[in-house]
Amino acid sequence: MKTLSHTQHSSISSSSASSLFHHNPALQLQKQICKIYRTDPALTRTIITASLSYSVSNKPSPAAVTKAQPRRAAANSTPLTPINYLERAAVVYGDCPAILYNDTVRTWAETYRRCLKLASSIASLGIKRGDVVSVVAPNIPAMSELHFSVPMAGAILNTINLRLDANAIANLLQHSGSKLIFADCQSESLVHEAVSLLPPHLHRPTLVLVGDDASCESCSVDCCIDYENMVEGGDEDFKWLRPLSEWDPITLNYTSGTTSSPKGVVHCHRGAFLMSVDSLLDWSVPKQPVYLWTLPMFHANGWSYTWGMAAVGGVNVCLRRVDAPSVFEAIDKYGVTHMCGAPVVLSMLTNHPRTKPLKSAVHIMTAGAPPPAAVLGRAEALGFIVSHGYGLTETGGLVVSCAWKKEWDQLSGMERAKQKARQGVRTVAFGEMDVVEPDTGKSVARDGVTMGEIVLRGGSVMLGYLKDQEGTKKSMRDNGWFYTGDVGVMHPDGYLEVKDRSKDVIICGGENLSSVEVEAVLYAHPAINEAAVVARPDAFWGETPCAFVSFKEGAAEKPTEKEIREFCKARLPLYMVPRTVVFKPELPKTSTGKVQKFLLRNMAKDLGKVYV
Repeated sequence: MKTLSHTQHSSISSSSASSLFHHNPALQLQKQICKIYRTDPALTRTIITASLSYSVSNKPSPAAVTKAQPRRAAANSTPLTPINYLERAAVVYGDCPAILYNDTVRTWAETYRRCLKLASSIASLGIKRGDVVSVVAPNIPAMSELHFSVPMAGAILNTINLRLDANAIANLLQHSGSKLIFADCQSESLVHEAVSLLPPHLHRPTLVLVGDDASCESCSVDCCIDYENMVEGGDEDFKWLRPLSEWDPITLNYTSGTTSSPKGVVHCHRGAFLMSVDSLLDWSVPKQPVYLWTLPMFHANGWSYTWGMAAVGGVNVCLRRVDAPSVFEAIDKYGVTHMCGAPVVLSMLTNHPRTKPLKSAVHIMTAGAPPPAAVLGRAEALGFIVSHGYGLTETGGLVVSCAWKKEWDQLSGMERAKQKARQGVRTVAFGEMDVVEPDTGKSVARDGVTMGEIVLRGGSVMLGYLKDQEGTKKSMRDNGWFYTGDVGVMHPDGYLEVKDRSKDVIICGGENLSSVEVEAVLYAHPAINEAAVVARPDAFWGETPCAFVSFKEGAAEKPTEKEIREFCKARLPLYMVPRTVVFKPELPKTSTGKVQKFLLRNMAKDLGKVYV
């Protein structure tokens, strides 16, 4: 058996401990080891488990001998898990709507019963604690339910990007050792093809077909199990399997692969619990919000809001297809109060020819590539209250947010947008954030100019990469920090601004050039819909910026390459102006809206070196 491990040391100082425990002994967490195990690839099942071992130093001061000592017992050490949110929601918000989708309306009490029954049916199929259960589905009710039912059966949820091709899905199924697959009806043939591509010696995972009241028919293959039959045939008195430890894995998420091959990110119940609470608190989400699912639930578990909505008794408005007309229709129909999405969602909404303003303000959280100030400004004018954050699949959600200050309300529209374009400060319940020199680990100057690598540490950081000890060790260093691979600057006020992925920084004549800054200028052009800048080899400068752009639908005038370069020259130093501009009908993106820059980099290389 091979082992992937990550060791982290942390301690509570005696002064801090005394204020917490009234002169009781200082607590020192001496050894905290999270291990992710796997079986041999030839075996039929992969079980992922995580274990935590620790020792507590107990040297009381003489004055504390007669006082009660801190005691770790079952009464005060119940494992943290976001599944508890659903149990509570069924009591507090039992008669309130939990899911709205087409003609489907389900309360929280009904959702809890369905999840229990589904969990019992999953267990009856032979799924054991630590097994991986995969899902290929869009933002439909089943996707929401499975975020609870799979962990309730003791299994580990693996949500797969439904826009991957069959070969990519097959690779993920093989890597994860998935035992059971829930597939949306519209992805049935894709999943069957993916399963057929698995090596002959591997066990074929069981397939469950998820029907849809709007567009799906019954399964066309005999080996399929019907989702609703599993729900109806389950036991609503099922005693769901609580985690033995809060460090037990709850999800296996694969990165989008925008910069490299996808990696299997393992998160634990504790991390998911903390991320959910942190996300709600930092965004000031009230009780019973109406949340529109424009962010894919398969993307980092919807930034933890899949569980978080249960904590506050929110309404999950499910949306199979995300386009501007569908989003605006849902906002008006259901009275949406909150939604999340990548910057591409903001661009889509702000470029839609909507003539009437929103009936009431809608809070929208965006993250990913830094949204250009021009896009943020247009969204605000439309009636959206935009919040901006930063996170990764490896953090389970957003762990940095642009905490708003009241004095910024007095700024002009464009200045407010520039403030919101910054990623901000660490969220309330997260540990630490910094920008450092990659080689030395030393913090860079807080001048808003000096770039370094963004590093993080906190309770929602992953356990590690599945079956990738080298990758885990490279990103989770012995100094206790997770190295993100993202490049940023720290402003004098302590706010972080992401400048680029480390692979996206363009080195032009020895100068580090941020592609994000160039893209922000391009987005300010009235005819440009999408923009992405990558490096193109240059015979003299080494690398120069190459811009890929698409135009807005119905743009009256489409500028030439020369006109775009002149537009940039008026707003940027000459070395940052794109030497090449390539026009595309649409830029290649992942299903979460991230531009696939590695494809654009390949296109730029294929153009050859610039010699003039």
